[in-house]
Amino acid sequence: MLNEEKQTRIAEPPEQFMLGGSRPRLEELFRVFRIASEFLRGFRKLHFTGPCVTVFGSARFGEENKWYQLARAVGAELGRRGFTVMTGGGPGIMEAANRGARDVHAPSIGCNIILPHEQVENPYCDRQIHFQYFFIRKVMLVKYSYGFVVMPGGFGTLDELFEALTLVQTKTIDDFPIVLMGRGYWDELFDFIDRRLLREGTISSADRSLYRITDDPIKAADYISETARRRFGLKYGEKVRRRWWLFE
Repeated sequence: MLNEEKQTRIAEPPEQFMLGGSRPRLEELFRVFRIASEFLRGFRKLHFTGPCVTVFGSARFGEENKWYQLARAVGAELGRRGFTVMTGGGPGIMEAANRGARDVHAPSIGCNIILPHEQVENPYCDRQIHFQYFFIRKVMLVKYSYGFVVMPGGFGTLDELFEALTLVQTKTIDDFPIVLMGRGYWDELFDFIDRRLLREGTISSADRSLYRITDDPIKAADYISETARRRFGLKYGEKVRRRWWLFE
């Protein structure tokens, strides 16, 4: 019965922003309230997750795929270093990273988006949080993370990667580690960046230091862990206490 309810919920179409200008004022007001409510719910549910690392990647890879296996390995390595592994909560790479955390008894979180297809939640998350708006979900994946691991993926993964790079480049967020895994997958894209963007001057040579590319999950996890400890002062300690008077 529980599975049926979950499937029904995921299958509901997300609310869409209507193009074509302004909508009736009351409709716009209620939309603002819904957006604020979803932000508040996300903040409250993720406040006690501990330091997270977000793993991005395609929802379309199966268990036999080499990128799935690599994502599972990096999820385990991040978990061993004390991080909560956070993903978009769906199948494929997201499932693999959450599964890797589960393998080493580390916590993992899924920030799922309600879509009419593809985004069925995976069973390896300790907690699933459902979002209706993509932009709110992306804020949560950034706000509670001390690093990103970007696995092979499609348009959504590229969107998340380049938004993160842009936010770091413009110093909108702290300069945290961004690691791309799957050198053979990313080589042509970053060859283009070096040949075209760097040569035309649309990025600077310093921007190339905003990311690292590796195929080694141990090196990726070590780099993120060492950088987070040095840059953000992370250390093992007591968990944040819940406050009864905030209904936590």
